[in-house]
Amino acid sequence: MSRAATSTLLSPEEGGPVKRTVLPSGLRVLSQSVPGFRSVTFGVWVGVGSRDEPVQLSGATHFLEHLLFKGTERRDALEISASLDAVGGEMNAFTGKEYTCYYARVLDSDLPLAVDVICDMITSATLTPEDVESERDVIDEEIAMHADETSDHIHDLFAEQLWGPTPLGRSITGTPESVAGLTRRQVIGWYRRRYRPENIVVSVAGNVEHADVVRLVRKAFERHWVTGEAEPAPVRKGSGRRLPTYGGVQVHHRDVEQAHLVLGMPGLVRNDDRRYVAGVLHGIVGGGMSSRLFQEVREKRGLAYSVFTFGSAYADSGMVGVYAGCLPKKAPEVLDVIRGELETIAAGGITPDELLRGKGQMRGSVVMGMEDTGAKMTRIAKAELVYGELPTVDEILDRIDAVTLDDVHQLATELYAGTPALTVMGPFDESTTAFDL
Repeated sequence: MSRAATSTLLSPEEGGPVKRTVLPSGLRVLSQSVPGFRSVTFGVWVGVGSRDEPVQLSGATHFLEHLLFKGTERRDALEISASLDAVGGEMNAFTGKEYTCYYARVLDSDLPLAVDVICDMITSATLTPEDVESERDVIDEEIAMHADETSDHIHDLFAEQLWGPTPLGRSITGTPESVAGLTRRQVIGWYRRRYRPENIVVSVAGNVEHADVVRLVRKAFERHWVTGEAEPAPVRKGSGRRLPTYGGVQVHHRDVEQAHLVLGMPGLVRNDDRRYVAGVLHGIVGGGMSSRLFQEVREKRGLAYSVFTFGSAYADSGMVGVYAGCLPKKAPEVLDVIRGELETIAAGGITPDELLRGKGQMRGSVVMGMEDTGAKMTRIAKAELVYGELPTVDEILDRIDAVTLDDVHQLATELYAGTPALTVMGPFDESTTAFDL
């Protein structure tokens, strides 16, 4: 690959234009032009997440994400943050289990600045000993803060229970012990091995011209990296074997006013053709105020303030679950009602009206979820990095419309028959039998 190769993924008639350029280094640049907007969202996606870490590097990807904001050869931490603040821009980052993203939202005229700042962070972070030690303390504070947010923390505990000692079961942030054990040399090694052009996708959406984006990105990366020729990293695929999952009950004693419950089981892998069926099922079971669980648990019985379904899908595993927060004395009854509703649904208890509401909810979510430049930027990046396809909005809506009552019944029967895992947090004795499955 000696020259940049550009192609059109979606034409204007299909909701684009979305264009893709692969540079000789293997770095991919995608853009979606939205002329009616005056803002631009620029993102750099790196194909590395917490599940890629060996156990001795647990938390390294998230640690590195923090450190890239601490300084480069050209800017210190204040200059990085002040540069976009000065033009009214926003900048942030997040680490997932299968990728890391750095992004900025700015006025279209300030795109060159956003590209320069974020690409500078990606390519020439200094990772000084002082920054490593100070940010280690910040991450400890973040872990502690997350543990205090019990309604969030229980989802980490549930993932740990469902996937056990596998990388998917580990927290993205790592633990205080694993973060304390990470050395600067290990973090630098992780940075150099994983932050390579062929493993990076640049995604931009807003009032932009693709050729201008490519020129800016190419200049920013070549300023710091001597880039050779490489093929882009392929879309992450599973091994063909699903990761093992674990059932059972875990009760975590916490002296809090509200009990938190997560009941879940294995779900679909990311590219399963039935993912649109799963989306409709989610809306029916616990995706809104008219959903079965919201009506039964909250509206009819007054057992909980918050109850909803959720799910995650990865290359070789997935999960579906139900969360409820309630008074501790009501927790066993809440669990019984949830289990009863899931059994009814798995036995074919979904009505045609519920199917229509579930499909309508998913259609609205898809369309309205693409109404800003950040959502568009994320969509085209994930299409390149993890899905390997970029369907048009009309194609997505057609797939939703094609979902039948039999499709939903069959999937519900399969999913809700899976070995369940239950995670409970509250002021309970850990030996209680009130939550036996």
